[in-house]
Amino acid sequence: MPLSGPSLDRPIRVPDLLARGLQQKPDEAALVSAEGSWTWRELDRASSNYAANLLALGLKPGDRVASLMPNRDALPIHYLGCFRSGLVATPLNYRYMPPEIDHALEVSEAAILIAHAERDADLAASRLAPKLPRGIVRYGAKDAKGTSFESLLESRPGAPTPVAPSPRDPAAIFFTSGSTGPAKGVTHSFETVGWAVATLIRGCEVTPGDVILPGCSWSHIGGFLFSLMGLAGAAKVVIPRTFDGHELLPLLRQQRPTVLVMLPAALFGLVRDHGARHEDFASIRLCLSGGDTVPAQLEREFTTLAGFAIDETWGMTEIGIAATNPPSGVNKLGSVGRLNAGYQMAIRDESGAEVPTDGEGRLWIKSPCNTIGYWANPEATRATIKDGWLDTGDVMRVDADGYLWFCGRRKQIIVHDGSNICPQEVEEALVQHPAVEIAGVVGVHDLVHGENVRAFVTFKDGAPRPGPHELIAFARARVGYKAPEDVVVLAEMPINPTGKVDRVALKKMAEERLGHAA
Repeated sequence: MPLSGPSLDRPIRVPDLLARGLQQKPDEAALVSAEGSWTWRELDRASSNYAANLLALGLKPGDRVASLMPNRDALPIHYLGCFRSGLVATPLNYRYMPPEIDHALEVSEAAILIAHAERDADLAASRLAPKLPRGIVRYGAKDAKGTSFESLLESRPGAPTPVAPSPRDPAAIFFTSGSTGPAKGVTHSFETVGWAVATLIRGCEVTPGDVILPGCSWSHIGGFLFSLMGLAGAAKVVIPRTFDGHELLPLLRQQRPTVLVMLPAALFGLVRDHGARHEDFASIRLCLSGGDTVPAQLEREFTTLAGFAIDETWGMTEIGIAATNPPSGVNKLGSVGRLNAGYQMAIRDESGAEVPTDGEGRLWIKSPCNTIGYWANPEATRATIKDGWLDTGDVMRVDADGYLWFCGRRKQIIVHDGSNICPQEVEEALVQHPAVEIAGVVGVHDLVHGENVRAFVTFKDGAPRPGPHELIAFARARVGYKAPEDVVVLAEMPINPTGKVDRVALKKMAEERLGHAA
């Protein structure tokens, strides 16, 4: 029988996300950063103006509005404005290089791009960004060229009045890499976002007295949902610009957050910062970490410094945050927690039969938070979602108390600092080098980063042989942060029976090299 989390009555109405805060404390701080703060009333007014002014640019409900933004106050205002006007928020990973930007713009058929001015050079090198139907809106520009984000926050007489979208209309598209091919556009409706936010409010036991600090990118599903969780729950939300001690420690001391959310790699950096003190964590009642396995070493170092343990959580772009160690319940270290409200799960073997308690199998999830599909990719949607159940590709086991334990991934995606990296994408970048004949890429375990990218290559006969650093730089120019950390040259590439690079054999080689290095 499938295992279910607690029941959930109704979703948050996303276009009215600020309603509770506006009603209870309109002139108190809703959003705070090192740059300043916004009250609930100010945030409501700014996002309302922004929504109307986007429509005044000629956008229509359902149009995709891409954003290439680091964490700034502008980002939640942008999301709120899109929600109010029925536009589809399409956040891009801020580390994307021009080819990845073009891919996301092409798949989503974005009408407009909101971008930080510091990315002007990359956008000029993009094939599609300069040709977008409604152009580029620049944030933080020091010149007066084009439309500025800041100007869209002003009230303009005659701007169109937004019409409330339908719950089933698309609300957001997130690009996430799988084990094969370029990133796919995971699409969420207003309804699925509303359910995902509602389950987090309940799962994290959020109250209006909380102060939420999502110390991760708000352009990814985790930072996106945890920030919306705070705003919908009438809690104050703190937005960090970066995720290092220089930025986070002052926010911890000044804002005294009660809920901290961070990826394992960034949390490692924070607890190992020489300026971090026990008192910095005294206000926190809940520290959540996920996006990758929380190493036991991180758990030990954090507990020694803070005086309490990390609550591990688990989710996916396609389903939201599905499991959490309950704040008021038992925190089983090493487990990713119990199912959140509204979720059902089944753990199945390769034949599709459910496995018994403590048996390992592939995790399938069913919930009102599940994606409505991959944008413009019905084939991938059908392959992943069957009869309402989504195949996560993760191998899990569940114990007698209903706690989930992560056992591995069937998919060959590499998870580095919480970001999914498709091996094929890195391989394709490497084989563009004139000397490389075949490339194979796998992930190798790393205590801080989860997995690092290791590439194996063979060279063409007679070609001048570049060194590893040259190949890494070559790949970085094409795929940015996804480039390998090291490159191993092979005399012959292992090939599987289907004629493809045998990543299983490469993984074994990588593990053997890691063992020798240790």
